[in-house]
Amino acid sequence: MDYYYNRKIKGDFDDIMDRTKKELEKEGFGVLTEINVNETFKKKLDVDFRRYHILGACNAPYAYKAIGSEDKIGTMLPCNVILQQINENEVEVAAVNPLASMQAVENSKLNDVAQDIAGKLQKVVQNI
Repeated sequence: MDYYYNRKIKGDFDDIMDRTKKELEKEGFGVLTEINVNETFKKKLDVDFRRYHILGACNAPYAYKAIGSEDKIGTMLPCNVILQQINENEVEVAAVNPLASMQAVENSKLNDVAQDIAGKLQKVVQNI
């Protein structure tokens, strides 16, 4: 089992970022954090790096269910979605596979939540 779902998309990075956020919203996710990795690497390490952003996405009703089922599961939240520049006109979008990350937790209620979120994140990546 892969630990992520991904897709390469032809187009402009900023446009694909906007489309990704809209698809996340359609599936009930809000973006809680946005990390500009390449900017951080430039600032902290003085190195140039391809465009690479990490979105911390949360579906509040499912997060509530997950934390209610397993109080330490917050260590694995939110669901990360990355966008990285592959070349001038191609961007890869990848989202965490919550089923893979939740395998370490033996809790059947949590597995049900992870199944639902996995379906939503797959849909996001496919629909961008």
